[in-house]
Amino acid sequence: MKIVNIKVLVVNAGMRNWVFIKVETDQSGLYGWGEATIEWKTRAVVGAIEDLVPLLIGRDPRDIAQALRIMTKRTYWRPGVIGSTAISGIEHALWDIFGKSLGLPVWRLLGGQVRDRVKIYTHLGLGDMEAVYRTMEAGPLREYAARLMEQGYRAFKVVFIPYTHYTTSPQALRHVSSLMQALRDEVGNEVDIMIDFHGRCGSVSAAMQFIREIEPFDPLFVEEPIQPGDVESMLAIKEQARCPIATGERLVGLEEFEPLFRKRAINIAQPDLNHCGGLAVARDIAASAAAVNIGVAPHNPNGPIAGAAALHFAVATPNHVIQEVMDGSVPWYYEVMAKTPVVRTGSYWGVPTEPGLGIEVDEAAAAKHPFQQEHFETMHATLPDGTVVDW
Repeated sequence: MKIVNIKVLVVNAGMRNWVFIKVETDQSGLYGWGEATIEWKTRAVVGAIEDLVPLLIGRDPRDIAQALRIMTKRTYWRPGVIGSTAISGIEHALWDIFGKSLGLPVWRLLGGQVRDRVKIYTHLGLGDMEAVYRTMEAGPLREYAARLMEQGYRAFKVVFIPYTHYTTSPQALRHVSSLMQALRDEVGNEVDIMIDFHGRCGSVSAAMQFIREIEPFDPLFVEEPIQPGDVESMLAIKEQARCPIATGERLVGLEEFEPLFRKRAINIAQPDLNHCGGLAVARDIAASAAAVNIGVAPHNPNGPIAGAAALHFAVATPNHVIQEVMDGSVPWYYEVMAKTPVVRTGSYWGVPTEPGLGIEVDEAAAAKHPFQQEHFETMHATLPDGTVVDW
């Protein structure tokens, strides 16, 4: 079996362009789908995919470890997040082909089933970007949360830490506390709530001030309280906090997670399967995390192929905690899929049985949403005095 072609299909989904990858083989009807979506860098990642194609044509797609070594070592320059995203999407498609060739679901190839269902969470507005990033008042917050409860969700994430710098204010702290109180009043104490700081705090002290306001409301975890890369500061936060601390969506490869694991600087690791290097790399990250008693909750605000890959990974990963989904980011999220293994019951996904990833893209439906320049939500990350801060 040989790879004969690799095609890219870009689907505009508002804030993101989904980057779908189709790897074709010389076996009639045997191909695989993957996803390499990354915000505001669509043209760059498509170019990176095209640069990798000559390295893989003529190779057996089932030799996944070898393909990964070729894509990471024969390019001379080590891949950053753009290159790693391109590699991840291609790697997903190779697993899809491998599973189809054997008539087995990908989770079986990743080590087999370790759970009967996969716990999931979503965002306010079911992923609608306006709701996710602009809901900063109690009234709309409660309304969105109530809608999620009506649809069966029992876990969700909010992003309402204000744009911050090295310090904060009593007013900002009281406001965050009032928002947490409003959420608990609306959904009760049995629903899991996660708070994404989005790396907005410029110091340990600012992050801890907000965490102290949130702790009494028992969050499942606080995510990315500071920017990635500062392991010592993350450790200081984790040691002071009385709730679990998570990070990892912007880290690439096991080598960027390893310092966090060595220092035991987090409670939850959040590799993005679209960016970290693919399923095989994510499996290494999860195993390394498990060795030091750290759970994994993969990041995934991307499209339906990414969701399918995340489902298979979760089924086969013992220290998996919960899976992020954003299947309401556009009303037609599943219309571009002729087939998907993702079936939700309440706050859980079921275990798929179809070979490979169990997906099929409706290419005609996807073509109705061609590439568009995404809206830069980051433009709002500015303090009143004009200082640009982390989004």
